[in-house]
Amino acid sequence: MKRRMISAIILFIITFIALLVFIALYMDEVRRVQETYRNQYRTSLGDVVEDIRSYRNGEGDMELRYMRILSDMSGANSFVFLIDDLGDEKKVINEVNTCIMKYPEQMKKKLDELETALQDILDELGKGYDEAKALVDSIDKQGY
Repeated sequence: MKRRMISAIILFIITFIALLVFIALYMDEVRRVQETYRNQYRTSLGDVVEDIRSYRNGEGDMELRYMRILSDMSGANSFVFLIDDLGDEKKVINEVNTCIMKYPEQMKKKLDELETALQDILDELGKGYDEAKALVDSIDKQGY
């Protein structure tokens, strides 16, 4: 009986240590995945900023350039919802994406403000999301 009890205790300790190792590995993998999502989000926002500059400085097919802005902003919107530690920031990015999609005529006039807000977000300035929220609030949701 004593031998079985000692074997059970040793087996419990080994199982507990294995469980702790797997939990640590899982937490490390979650951290790495979150970092990957964060990097992809930042890359998408950087692409939007480049697309806005291309739109302003470009000639030719402006609708195609605007569609590139919309496409990259949609990518950023998708990645922001995969990041765990963002709260209201997700809502702001989603609203910006919606405004770009639904109100292209108004947003084309406010691309400079959008570029500034997104660049501030990329530079990790606290005011970037506030600027984006102010931009969304300035859009007339009744018009085009």
